[in-house]
Amino acid sequence: MQPPHDPMTIDPHDLALTAEPEIREACGGRLGPVEWFRSAWQSSGSATGFASWSADPGPGPAGAMIKIPVSEGELRWTRDIAGVDDDPPVPRVLGHGETAAGKPVRWLVVERLAGKPLSAGLDERGATDLIATTFAFHAAAAKVRPVDEAPKPVDWADAVHRAREAVKTHGMPEPGRWAEALRHIEKAAGHLAARWEARPINTWCHGDLHPGNALRRGGHTGRCVLVDLDLVHAGHWIEDAVYFERQYWGHMDLLGGVKPVSALARLRREAGYLDDGNYADLANVRRVLMAALVPLFFDREHNAKYVRAAVETIERTLPQIK
Repeated sequence: MQPPHDPMTIDPHDLALTAEPEIREACGGRLGPVEWFRSAWQSSGSATGFASWSADPGPGPAGAMIKIPVSEGELRWTRDIAGVDDDPPVPRVLGHGETAAGKPVRWLVVERLAGKPLSAGLDERGATDLIATTFAFHAAAAKVRPVDEAPKPVDWADAVHRAREAVKTHGMPEPGRWAEALRHIEKAAGHLAARWEARPINTWCHGDLHPGNALRRGGHTGRCVLVDLDLVHAGHWIEDAVYFERQYWGHMDLLGGVKPVSALARLRREAGYLDDGNYADLANVRRVLMAALVPLFFDREHNAKYVRAAVETIERTLPQIK
C-alpha cells in the first residue's frame, strides 16, 4: 500500500473534498460546510479549511479550522496538549479521526483562531508572549508524556564539511570570510558536537518555533497559541529558543529588545527549574552549529543580512565557547 500522506498518490485538496462529508458526520453535525484554502504562510502538504461550529449551549468557538492530512505526531500532540487545561497553548480540539474517504488518513478539527499570525506584525509584546507560550507548551507537553525518547543523531562533522563545499558552489557573499569561519568550526567540530550531544534531554521541543506558527485566541489581546506540531521532538529547551532567535539574525530590532534564550531561561528559573546549568554556553554551541549550516541552504534562501549575521555569529561566539 502506498503511504497515505504521499502527495504523489493523494492530492490534499481532492482528499479534503472527498473526506468532508465523513468529517462533518464524525463531528455530529456541528461542523458546517467547509471552505477549503491554502494560506500564504502554509507550506505543508495539507489542505486547510474554515467552517462554522455549533457548540453546546454556553461559551464555545463560533468557528472551526479543519486540516487534512496531518501526521500521527501532530494529531496526538495537538489533541493531548489541548486537553491539559481550559486555556491550552495549542488550539482547542473539536474533532479528530484517523480515517477519511476510506483511507488511513488523519485529520483534525480545531477552534478557529481569528486574525493573522504574529509574524504579520511582530513587536516586543508579541515576542514576549510567544516566549511565554513556548514555556507553557513545554510544561504542558511534559504533563502529557515524559521525555522518553533519544534525539536523532546528527553527523556534525559531515554537515560542516558539506557547508564548506557549499560556500564554493552556492555563490555565497564573502566566501573568503565564510571559508575561514568554517575552517575554525571544522577544527572544533568534535568538541562542539560532544558538547551538544551531551546536553540534557529534558523537553518536548516544538521544533518549528517562529511567529508564523503563532496566533492569538480571543483577538489582539488574547493568549498566544502555537500551531503546526508536526516537528515536536525530544531535546533541550535551548533548541526552541535559538530556533526562534535565529529567524531574526540580521533583524534583531524586530524583537523589540526581547532575547529569546534569556527570556525563556528566566521563566524556567521563576518556575523552579534547577537543571539548566550553564545554559548560556550551551546556547552558544547551538548558535555556532546552526550558523555553520547556513551555506547549505543559501541556494534557496538569499537573505544577505541573515547570511552576514550568521557568519558574524560564528566569529563572535565560537571564541566564547569553553
